[in-house]
Amino acid sequence: MKAHSLYALGFFTALVLSACERAQKGAPSEGRKIVRVDGSSTVYPVTEAVAEEFKKAGAAAKAGLAYPVEVTVGISGTGGGFKKFCRGEIDVQDASRPILAKEMEDCRAVGVAYVELPVAFDALTVVVSASNAALSEITIGELKQIWAPEAQGKVLKWKQVRDAWPDAPLKLYGAGADSGTFDYFTEAVTGKAKSSRSDFTASEDDNVLVQGIANDRNALGFLPYAYYEHNQSKLKALKVNGVAPSPESVENGRYAPLSRPIFLYVSVAAAAKPEVKAFIDFYLANVAKLARQIGYVALPERAYSLAASHFASLRSGTVFGGVPEVGLKIEELLKREARLEAKK
Repeated sequence: MKAHSLYALGFFTALVLSACERAQKGAPSEGRKIVRVDGSSTVYPVTEAVAEEFKKAGAAAKAGLAYPVEVTVGISGTGGGFKKFCRGEIDVQDASRPILAKEMEDCRAVGVAYVELPVAFDALTVVVSASNAALSEITIGELKQIWAPEAQGKVLKWKQVRDAWPDAPLKLYGAGADSGTFDYFTEAVTGKAKSSRSDFTASEDDNVLVQGIANDRNALGFLPYAYYEHNQSKLKALKVNGVAPSPESVENGRYAPLSRPIFLYVSVAAAAKPEVKAFIDFYLANVAKLARQIGYVALPERAYSLAASHFASLRSGTVFGGVPEVGLKIEELLKREARLEAKK
């Protein structure tokens, strides 16, 4: 493994241990203010990294706050997080897809306005166990043949998909129904979000999927790139339509349709709290470096400048149409953000 990957793996592991330690300590002491974040397991390691750096840097005090600030980061999946977000239970939502039309309506119904902030790009990665010597690549058409609803109870062996593949059971692992990764993957592969066979092992916790796939040479699953990046000794990434997932193939737009932007959504009401403002300002100033360390693709500097401007002016709404769009490239995302800026 490359030296930078080893560094990142240690960084990634430290985040998990830190999160566990903070969870064991219980509620914060009296006098602290809490910034509550929940949602996507894809975005979780990035937000947790920012939260750790925010604490280490003493960013709250540097922002002029007279009280300590704690940032709590949960993992309930993008869909589960939006339910909490639209009920006003959290300040910030981690999302691995844009907000959907139903979620937009749920937020609108109770007066929850939000600022949409793209923070990085992910290469959604199709993986098998490192012990699987038979596979190195797959096509979107074959993924559809495997994952489409009509495959349930019928496509049960590898050989049914491609003659050269083993005559062995096909064991499937994937994100749970509350996950934005599940929405995005199904939209990209089957043509409709949430349209999938249901006879697979599902979890909103990507670490559970890593372990399940790694321990079964007949397994196939999909994960955010960072979870593959930090488990390369256990997992093998498959080329999709002849292209391997990597930061380079995301940046040049070749890894399509499985590359995607990931987001923060910040409640406009919560943004009025000095501690939330301080955290988001710090987040946008530091996420490029931390996203790279975690294993995601940082956006161009212009994207973070636009995001900071949108947050400063509390420019609410979304540049998406309420659907988990697939195949969006970094350049197109920047164009949409720039158009939103021009409307100010």
